[in-house]
Amino acid sequence: TMCAAFAFSVAWTTISNNILNAYPGMAFLMFLSYFWTHQVLSNTMHVTSAGVIGTWWFAPAEASSCCSKAVGDSLGRATTYSFGSICFGSLIVALVQALRQLNHHLRGQEDAQLIVCLIDCILGCIEGIIEYFNKWAYVYVGLYGYSYLDAGRNVMTLFQNKGWTVIITDDLAENVLFMMSVLIGLLTGLVGYMIASLDQNIFANFGFDSPGGVGFLFGFLVGLVFASILMSVVASAVNTVIVCFAEGPREFESNHPQLSAEMRDAWRMAWPNDF
Repeated sequence: TMCAAFAFSVAWTTISNNILNAYPGMAFLMFLSYFWTHQVLSNTMHVTSAGVIGTWWFAPAEASSCCSKAVGDSLGRATTYSFGSICFGSLIVALVQALRQLNHHLRGQEDAQLIVCLIDCILGCIEGIIEYFNKWAYVYVGLYGYSYLDAGRNVMTLFQNKGWTVIITDDLAENVLFMMSVLIGLLTGLVGYMIASLDQNIFANFGFDSPGGVGFLFGFLVGLVFASILMSVVASAVNTVIVCFAEGPREFESNHPQLSAEMRDAWRMAWPNDF
């Protein structure tokens, strides 16, 4: 996924520059193609992770290692039967992201600054709501192969019936994983700074006066992007565990008794009235 995302980004940058220079009116479609492709790649990984965790939860013998049958089967379902649901949900987010990006290009017009800021705020809120819906909907897509809308409806009904609508809003795992990604980005930025400082000519052809700063920025961005992709797998696993714990706690206790006992104890400590 990381290699595909990187290769597409490089190709898109080259192609879009040529197209936008010739046809400026194609900006929205170019932004849409960029965001949609990245959303599809990210959500395919999300659905695949959900499928693997679901197999480990309900049938642990089929997901006993990183090269187990569950990985191939989950990836196969994500790229075939569930690919339409992935593309549909990804398109909704990509449309909002493309509109926000197009809106940013209008900020140079001083007469419309207030309107531009209001539109950006509204689009940002819509994007956040859709992404929140998607992260739970795609868990059900990966677990049961439901369509996008049915998956979102069913998983939200599950949380409402369990009384967990407040609990899932307290999920801080993604914030912790984001901080980990930033930390990794800072470490790779330091590596980039040291390499650029040792070799002063590494960015000489680009005309930068401060190779160390450029090296740090480049290293930080590369580390942040790759760490974010890897951490998104962990985030998908966490979300799937929450859904599976609501869906099948007895199967978890039967297949993984020690982990089940630890999770129940931790759950009681955090939410004693909702267990």
